[in-house]
Amino acid sequence: MKRISLTLVLFLSVIIITNAQQNYSPYFKVADFDMEMADVATKIKDAINTGGFEVIGEYHPAENPDLYVICYTNEELRNLSVSFKDRGALASVLKVGLVKKDGKVVASIINPEYMFIAYWGTQMEENQESVVTAMSESAKAIFAKMGKLTPFGGELEKDDLVKYHYKVMMPYFDDPDELGHYQTFEEGLKTIQNNLSNGKGNTVKVYEQIFPNKKVAVFGVGLENKEDGEAHFLPIIGEDHIANMPYEIILQENEASMLAGKYRIALYWPDLTMGTFMKIMSTPGDIEDTMEELCEDDDN
Repeated sequence: MKRISLTLVLFLSVIIITNAQQNYSPYFKVADFDMEMADVATKIKDAINTGGFEVIGEYHPAENPDLYVICYTNEELRNLSVSFKDRGALASVLKVGLVKKDGKVVASIINPEYMFIAYWGTQMEENQESVVTAMSESAKAIFAKMGKLTPFGGELEKDDLVKYHYKVMMPYFDDPDELGHYQTFEEGLKTIQNNLSNGKGNTVKVYEQIFPNKKVAVFGVGLENKEDGEAHFLPIIGEDHIANMPYEIILQENEASMLAGKYRIALYWPDLTMGTFMKIMSTPGDIEDTMEELCEDDDN
C-alpha cells in the first residue's frame, strides 16, 4: 500500500512539474494613450532613456502614419547578445510598437524573454539564465510604470520556443537564409551600408549595430515596397504585432544572412492559421529577394 502511495505521489509530482512549465507570449500590451502619436512616441523615448537604455532607430512600418516602431538597446544587452555566437546579436535590439486605432494610440512591446529564449535558448548555459531573465526584467520595468503589462499574441511553452518551428518541414532558428559572401567582414559591411544608404530594393535603414571586435553587424531594415513589403503583409497577418519589426540582416565574419521568413514570421505571429499564412505565401521569398539585393556588391 505504501509503495502504491509513493508511486502515486511521484506520478502526480511529474504531472505538476510538467504542467507548471511557463508559457511565453511574444508581446505585452502596455497601455492605451489618448494622445497624438508623436506625443506618445516622445513619452516612450523619454522613458527608455531614463530607464538606462538608448533609442537607436524609429520608423513608420509600411510608411503608415498610424504605425510606429521605436528600437532601443544598451551596452549590457549588446555585450550579452554577442556572447551567443550563432547570430546572437539579432536579439541585441528591443522594440516598442505604437498603433493608432479608434482615436487612441495602443503601445506594446516585444517580450524580451520570448525573443531571448527563441534566439539564445539552445546556446544558453545554466549560469546565463539568471542574467538573461534580469535583462528582460530591466527592460520590462520601464513600461510597467505606464500600465499593467498584459501578454498577447499567442503563447508557447519554453521547450517549444527554444526549438520553435511552425509546422513539420518548416525551418528552425538555425536554418537561416544565406544572403551574401564576402572576402572580408569590412567588405560586407561597406556593401550593405552603401546599399541601404541608396535605398536599394525600396528599403530604409532603421538602425545598425556594429561590433567590430566580434566582426558582427546587424541592420534593421524597413521594407517599403508597396507590392510585396510591409504594406502588403502586415494588414493580412496583423498590425498589432509590429513590435517585432523591422526585419534584420546579420553579418558575421564574411557571411550575411537573415532568419528564414517561414520561421521569423511564424515566431512573432504564433497563432497564425495555415489559411492566413497561405495568403502571404510569397512573402518569405519576397523578403529574402530584397535582402539579397541589399547584400549584392554592384561593383563585382
